[in-house]
Amino acid sequence: MKIKNLFLLSWKKLWIVVVVGFVSIISWLMMVEENFFFMIVVFVLPAYMLIAVIYSLVYKIWGRNKKIS
Repeated sequence: MKIKNLFLLSWKKLWIVVVVGFVSIISWLMMVEENFFFMIVVFVLPAYMLIAVIYSLVYKIWGRNKKIS
């Protein structure tokens, strides 16, 4: 799998993040493996979204500049 496919945002990936976040929050509130789900909600999902948004913006801007040149 190329890194482009992993970090380039799409609607499908955005919905996956939303669903995983919702399930993790519900599981955390129900005290099922609370530390694991807490780590996902607080650290993993925000870090992935931040990296994906920055990567997507840079990829879009870089691609636009390459087409003009």
